[in-house]
Amino acid sequence: MSFLWPWLLTLLPLPWLVRRWLPPAGAPVGTAAVLRVPSLAPFAAPTTTASETRTQAPERRRVSFDLVLATLAWVLLVLAAARPLGPADPTALPVSGRELMLALDVSASMATADLRLDGPPVTRLDAARRLAQHFVAGRDGDRMGLIVFGKQAYLQTPLTFDLNTVHAALDDTAIGLAGRETALGDAIALATTRLREFRGSERVLVLLTDGANTAGQLSPEQAGWIARREGLRIHVVGIGAEPERASVPTQSAEIAVAPVADLDETTLQALANQTGGTYRRATDGRALADFYRRVDRLEPQALGQVAMRPARELYPWPLAAALLIAVVLGVRRLQAPTEVARA
Repeated sequence: MSFLWPWLLTLLPLPWLVRRWLPPAGAPVGTAAVLRVPSLAPFAAPTTTASETRTQAPERRRVSFDLVLATLAWVLLVLAAARPLGPADPTALPVSGRELMLALDVSASMATADLRLDGPPVTRLDAARRLAQHFVAGRDGDRMGLIVFGKQAYLQTPLTFDLNTVHAALDDTAIGLAGRETALGDAIALATTRLREFRGSERVLVLLTDGANTAGQLSPEQAGWIARREGLRIHVVGIGAEPERASVPTQSAEIAVAPVADLDETTLQALANQTGGTYRRATDGRALADFYRRVDRLEPQALGQVAMRPARELYPWPLAAALLIAVVLGVRRLQAPTEVARA
């Protein structure tokens, strides 16, 4: 057994110190007046009768027993406050060794409705988001994060084992969230920076975009060189149907939809080849789903299992025992006047 806050055990002698150094209740504070007399005979205590002795003996035993109970309750309270921990049943956790970052384009051109999933055409962002959520749900044991980029790149969700958080973050993505242009190079650089601390493990960036680099401080070539130097592998998918099949939805007051951007496949292909990844063009929902399945094959999920024995909180037991003793003390205090009256 161990304690989460062992320093609280230093409070164990506190009642003894209070009893030792503070004056008894009702005693005068400070230096009391002293009466000097030549003899103590006039002040001798009166002789105690046998009946009084029999009456005081149970009272002394009761006070001593109450003191023992109070001491035990204090010890149990301090132990509970120190948060005792015990071993729980061992569990096996899947281990991937992969750190996966999703980078999702939310520029204005992603509002183009030219991809079919199971019904009428949906926007590129809707298709990418829904299939990305399916991809995330199948990566249990991996650490995943989300970057969204438009005119600027933002970290939407840091790397985490909580895949539900990444799933919810994908739900919150919207067109124009990061601007209407495409900072492709900055998104790659941000992912590289966030994955740098995980050197020694497999680090992967899955990049989803429908256009060319039109904003940001770094070009895709510069960011790709940095990613390659850091050992980051990039899988890229270019989203969007052929120009003659694309249709731009009606503009709203909140979001101005930009014209469909030309997909720079040459740069995206070079970026994937440069970092040891793969590039695919997704002209419909089926091709986008195939891209995710290909990434699953190229980046196997589980490498094994690690046995883990988590800690189990034990403080409820001493806390419950202390509360029970406090109840017993309270009942004994209520019964004490009745017992004295009978005596």
